[in-house]
Amino acid sequence: MDGRAPAHPSLNSSYIPVALDNSLSSEDEESEDQSPSSASLAVRYTPDDRYSLVYIIFFLMGIGSLLPWNFFVTAKSYWLYKMSNSTEEQRSGLSDYFESYLTFASTVPSVLCLILNYFLVNRLSPNVRILSSLFVILLVFVGTTILVKVDVSGCREEFFAGTLASVAVVSGASNVFCGSVFGISGHFPMRISQALISGQAMGGTLSAVASIADIALAKDVTESALAYFLTADIFILLCIFAYLFLPKLAFSRCTKIHTRALSSSTGGEAAPSQTPPLKPILQKTWVLGMSVFYVFCVTIMVFPAVLSGIQSVDKDSGSPWTNTYFVPLAGFLLYNVADFCGRQSTAWLQVPGPTSRLLPVLVVCRSVLVPLIIFCNYQPRDHLHVVLFTHDVYPIVFNSLLGFSNGYLGTLPMIYGPKVVPRELAEATGVVMSFFLALGLTTGSALSLVLVHII
Repeated sequence: MDGRAPAHPSLNSSYIPVALDNSLSSEDEESEDQSPSSASLAVRYTPDDRYSLVYIIFFLMGIGSLLPWNFFVTAKSYWLYKMSNSTEEQRSGLSDYFESYLTFASTVPSVLCLILNYFLVNRLSPNVRILSSLFVILLVFVGTTILVKVDVSGCREEFFAGTLASVAVVSGASNVFCGSVFGISGHFPMRISQALISGQAMGGTLSAVASIADIALAKDVTESALAYFLTADIFILLCIFAYLFLPKLAFSRCTKIHTRALSSSTGGEAAPSQTPPLKPILQKTWVLGMSVFYVFCVTIMVFPAVLSGIQSVDKDSGSPWTNTYFVPLAGFLLYNVADFCGRQSTAWLQVPGPTSRLLPVLVVCRSVLVPLIIFCNYQPRDHLHVVLFTHDVYPIVFNSLLGFSNGYLGTLPMIYGPKVVPRELAEATGVVMSFFLALGLTTGSALSLVLVHII
């Protein structure tokens, strides 16, 4: 193997601290216990991520972790078609608040599932948690795909309740999957965690592109929804196969060997049934966790519920840009591309650092984007009738800043978290950071309901 030992392992080094599974042979375990210097040898003889396969796998799993939810949001016209009644007034009310209810239904169970996931870190292996959550998501989406061709005109309310329940189940399972994968990514170099988070943004970008293609090409709302859900089914299956392939890579196996050696030499390995200690994790990461919480709380307050309602000020001009494509392009696609760029930027630049006071200051400063977006041309405006920004360039700029700052300032604390704690707590810390993220989404989704009703 090609040995390259960094003199001072740091956040940006290629140092690999932890294991993916427990498939070492007994002979390997005995040799590790007898060799106190094996940890340093593991650092010295770390194989390369050949062809960036580990990076690609985590990037793919990042896409798969959010793509199902993004396709639920993207298929808005399908849900309205399925659940619309005979009166135009009822259709309009559902159109106004659909994203808010959908977001709220998807985020509330996330917090509960991530709390459960934390207690299961040392009780169930990552394999069980990740694969079981993927199969639950696949099962729900297969059922959703089948229902595309089922007439629900006689039970619209039941279908609406079932849709929200499906969103809740998918969201809960997705967060168990995402929290567990992010936990094990924290054992790899920082770029692997960054790949996972960038993959999540790419999932949003793909769904936005699919929405625009649907507007341009699709002739039937059910056919486009069928394409959405089949695509999600395929990505979920790809995630399952990718995760099963991950332990076969030398990069992952070396990680596993080093963790066993480290635990043996330090005595730091917790009993499998123990719940990871929360206090030392929070002592090291509470500022980073609150930064994650606030970043995503601010974002979800206005995206997608408010941003999807911002219309072009020239909507009545008859131009396809102002009438048909403004919201899909200037709203969904622009946000997701900016979010992806922000997340990807952390691969080359990690400033401010994990202990910098500037990081939480920047996180709080982006709050100003909420009133700026509210006073764009959001419609309908039942209570707050003032529109301060009467040109289409304003929501485009504000949306770009929202997406990029969400990607950059949301990713930095997420990838810092597992690196500032002892290595044996890296996986549990990844789950804790995911909990702060889900709590931010839940709080933001509740506030988005209030904002939409206030406007």
